[in-house]
Amino acid sequence: MKTKTLLKEFSQYVILNICGIIGLSCYILADTFFISNGLGANGLTALNLAIPIYSFVHGSGLMFGMGGATKYSIYRGQKEYKNADKSFSSTIYIMSALAVMFMLTGILFSSQLTRLLGADKNVYHMTKTYLQVILLFAPAFMANDTLICFVRNDGNPKLSMIGMLTGSFSNIILDYIFIFPLKMGIFGAVLATGLAPVISLIVLSKHWLTKQNQFHFVRIKPSFRLTGNIISLGVPSFITEMASGIVIIVFNTIILHLQGNIGVAAYGVVANLSLVVISIYTGIAQGAQPILSRVYGYGEHESQKQILKYALKTMLVISFGIYLFFLLAASPIVSIFNSEQNMQLQEIAAAGLKLYFTAIPFVGFNIIISAYFTSTEKALPAQIISLSRGLLMIIPMAFFLSFILKMTGVWLSFPVTECFVALAGIALYIKSERG
Repeated sequence: MKTKTLLKEFSQYVILNICGIIGLSCYILADTFFISNGLGANGLTALNLAIPIYSFVHGSGLMFGMGGATKYSIYRGQKEYKNADKSFSSTIYIMSALAVMFMLTGILFSSQLTRLLGADKNVYHMTKTYLQVILLFAPAFMANDTLICFVRNDGNPKLSMIGMLTGSFSNIILDYIFIFPLKMGIFGAVLATGLAPVISLIVLSKHWLTKQNQFHFVRIKPSFRLTGNIISLGVPSFITEMASGIVIIVFNTIILHLQGNIGVAAYGVVANLSLVVISIYTGIAQGAQPILSRVYGYGEHESQKQILKYALKTMLVISFGIYLFFLLAASPIVSIFNSEQNMQLQEIAAAGLKLYFTAIPFVGFNIIISAYFTSTEKALPAQIISLSRGLLMIIPMAFFLSFILKMTGVWLSFPVTECFVALAGIALYIKSERG
């Protein structure tokens, strides 16, 4: 493919996907803003305790969407159209099965989950309400995540973006209506969040109603090989999202001992802003993925490397701008989410923003290089990077640095981990190129 054509296509996919996925991540940021203003610090604490459950649900949807859509694109690049349809159908089957399991967990085990996440009597009811409704809407979240990936990979990134943005804006509007005029409290906030993917799915249905879809649902016999391949390719995306949930759980546990509920509320502001920033890098990675998978299917190695360069250069420019913004405007940003003007919350969160977000160029690199490996069917290095970020390094690093440096150590554990993983990612890339 010609370089100019590649750059134009990359720009189109990435810009549209970043816009859409920022909107998707604003589901939780909108809740953070309206809950902080309507319910105060306790509401923020409850939200932050329940957010990991959303990360697990969202990550599962992305796992099936990214894994299935990647396999779909590769098959279409190889002109194996029947296998492409099988990839879509298998993805829908396994996604639906897990979605039902999430729903049952919400119905049967929400009380146990709430206690497990560390909610005390002051925030127990709000935390339980939030996570229970999130789990009941799991099928909508997961179907939306999955179909967004397939619609984008089916040559319709614009509709994919419109679906994500429509869902996000409806969430913001419903958040305001449910929390303030209707005074529905945290139930209103989470109901608005749950309805957002339903609205997004209605928008995405245009892809089928106008018969633009090139993938079709077909009856298939269970194929453990294909299912395993889809999950294997999607696991890095799952771990990337799950990492956010695990980090939040670990950090909540540590901060509860160091600073109590106010500390958790302050961390909630930083963590939820982090979800939006990380979504930008996810947007770059997911925008590049359809092109990477297709040129990989064509066997065009130089085009793969060119797309990777575009993605990394875009990430570095964006990282510089984001960090400069947080460095210069940390206090005003925190004030937006600090309706009670709690000085302890203000000081903890403002200091945290400046330290925590030194991680962003490393985070961006890790997400993009992991997506690159996934898109070119190198599942193992992608999984190594994702597991290192989400489990193997961040947890011991958080406990170790918080023991030595208290809250400063909590904030620094994230950038230190991402930096070490980025070095490992560079080594894995060099090894894959030589191999």
